[in-house]
Amino acid sequence: MKAFGFTQAAIDAAALAVPLAADAAGGFASFEGRVRDRNEGRTVTGLDYEAYEELALAEGARIVEAARARHGAVAARCVHRLGSLAVGDVAVWVGVASVHRAEAFAACREIIDAIKHRLPIWKREHYSDGSRQWVNCEHAAPTVAAFDYSRQQALPEVGEAGQRRLAAATVVVVGAGGLGCAVLTALAGAGVGTIHIVDHDAVDASNLHRQPLFTPADVGRGKADAAAARLAAFNPSIRVQAHGCRFDAAGADALMAGADVIVDCSDNFATKFQVNDAAMRAGKPAVIASVYQYEGQLQVVRADDGGSCLRCQWPEATRDGLVGNCREAGVLGPVPAVLGGLQAMEVLKLLLGLPGQLRDELLLVDLLDLGQRRLRAPRFAACAGACVRIGPSAQPEAIVPSAVIDVEMPLAEAAAGGFRIVDIREPWECAAEPLAVADHEAVPMGKLLGGEFEIAEGERYLFVCAHGIRSRAAAEAFRALGRYNVWSLRGGLAARGSALRT
Repeated sequence: MKAFGFTQAAIDAAALAVPLAADAAGGFASFEGRVRDRNEGRTVTGLDYEAYEELALAEGARIVEAARARHGAVAARCVHRLGSLAVGDVAVWVGVASVHRAEAFAACREIIDAIKHRLPIWKREHYSDGSRQWVNCEHAAPTVAAFDYSRQQALPEVGEAGQRRLAAATVVVVGAGGLGCAVLTALAGAGVGTIHIVDHDAVDASNLHRQPLFTPADVGRGKADAAAARLAAFNPSIRVQAHGCRFDAAGADALMAGADVIVDCSDNFATKFQVNDAAMRAGKPAVIASVYQYEGQLQVVRADDGGSCLRCQWPEATRDGLVGNCREAGVLGPVPAVLGGLQAMEVLKLLLGLPGQLRDELLLVDLLDLGQRRLRAPRFAACAGACVRIGPSAQPEAIVPSAVIDVEMPLAEAAAGGFRIVDIREPWECAAEPLAVADHEAVPMGKLLGGEFEIAEGERYLFVCAHGIRSRAAAEAFRALGRYNVWSLRGGLAARGSALRT
């Protein structure tokens, strides 16, 4: 006997109650929700029920079992109709058997309330005038207002036409962590019609401070399922599908076939390059971001319009572990929230055709000093017709690890060892905190990557910045061009305090 299930056939309450019978159960309570003939003053002639079944079945079973255990019931069961129903048909049935009637009543009420509040089930009513309308299925009294997009539709660039474009759009979000929670909430709130969430991980207590889609009750639960349930309750007018698996080449192309945009919110390089490669193969745009402590970077890959991709700057994916993730390096909640918000904004720009879209450039954001920089990220010259660095199904295991690029030593020792020290911070940063090494060169990152500084053969260069993010990106950019005599100071000037600087 399944605790929760769907059926296309008429509900037979008597037959459903039989498996619940038990000698110890002196009390039995049931609930039947029927199709009524009127709703908010309109005459109803019938309705249709649809559901995201995979998620609803798992969550429905949890709801029924939790209510049974909480109230000490002997057995409990719930069945919900799908498909077309006529007026008077039973749409949902709940039955609870318990030792005493009070427990049966309480568990029965808890189950039906939770089913109506939490499950991704949608109802479309048919009216006597021939019209149809999807209505909110959440339990509320006396009525539930429809999701209101009036504030964003007031923007002349959005309007009703733009809202229809969003409703018709499909977005794949890879990763439901700090970045993903911000992206998912913003896209669901904007009314993006279909959202796919891909994440193989489970909620951990350490996630909660920066991943507000989850609560302590979700710890141990799959992130994709938990996020999908929360978004379905937040905005019942959209469709959310959970994929509790890794994003890899095996399933990437199928997901991308029906997507308008893919968003990378992962925390590892292998996945980011998988997203990049899938977008390039499908000819779809990808919005990619990453965070490191107080900094972040954002890039939009325009595979649909001849734009550059990650492999234009980094032919080979950076080996995971060379740069610490949030668990290793630490993170404040607002950092992924800000970068995720920027990602969501770029997605909406793409879907709505808004101006100012990021293209062939890298946006660097430092939230400690509120600095923001744009770096050119041009397309690789050999990729005139199509990307020549991406195979049909590249796997992360096939990516050759890059050589060691980070150096961790005091700057005075590096200089004495033959490194030419290049401070790539902005002039105001250098003025506020000068390097304590006399023999160094100050070249802002924009000028460095813009060709205003020559990397001479036979020399060794050590790039330095505040936190090691910009210096590593610069070193990787030069290595992608075949200049392997450049390195980055791991962690930047902040890594070990003044000990590293002298």
